Amino acid sequence: MPDRKCAGCGEIKNRSELIRITRENQSGAIIINHSDKIFGRSAYLCYNNSCIEAAFKKNKIAKILKASVPEDLKGRLLNEF
Repeated sequence: MPDRKCAGCGEIKNRSELIRITRENQSGAIIINHSDKIFGRSAYLCYNNSCIEAAFKKNKIAKILKASVPEDLKGRLLNEF
């Protein structure tokens, strides 16, 4: 698996160690991507609250995905991980 960079802390880790948030190619929907079968532009985050907070604080997810991020995404990420 290739390495990816966390949008929160900037650390480079294996893709399997990170949360993947994807803007789907077809619908443009922003989703928490649990499979490798959904394709689109993706942002990655470490599995900790400080990285999730940092990425949303600086609006990094929206910049990486080149799309506006739903308000409830941060809450869903914090609850799920």
